Amino acid sequence: MAEKDEYLKLDAQLCFALVTAARNVVALYRPILEPLGLTHPQYLVMLSLWEQSPRTLGELADSLALESATVSPLVKRLEAQGLVLRQRSATDERRLEIIVTSEGQALRERALDVPPAVMSAVHMNVDEVRELREALRPFAGGHDRVL
Repeated sequence: MAEKDEYLKLDAQLCFALVTAARNVVALYRPILEPLGLTHPQYLVMLSLWEQSPRTLGELADSLALESATVSPLVKRLEAQGLVLRQRSATDERRLEIIVTSEGQALRERALDVPPAVMSAVHMNVDEVRELREALRPFAGGHDRVL
């Protein structure tokens, strides 16, 4: 019976380990992203758009495993910063596309320093990060993400 009691300890819970790790990782990114003028959610939006632009809001939300209603205010803030532009598709006026601006592309060059800074902060190398990411994949819904 005592062994089963161990299952209900807070530190034995997978959910608690993942939630606290996620909160701590986001906090770790904050000072690294601050010089870029990005929050962690904005950084994720820009990563998705740097991979593929233009994207519709729905495509962007899907890539981030978020709801469109969550992504929309992030896109509006990034647009106000001049990093993205929302415009109607040239081929289908019903489609509103989100496009990375030249300022957004310039920010990408500066963002190349983010992953090495994160790895340094957590004292991990690329292989260790890759291994951890692979171990977390069953909990991530199949999305392939990088630092």
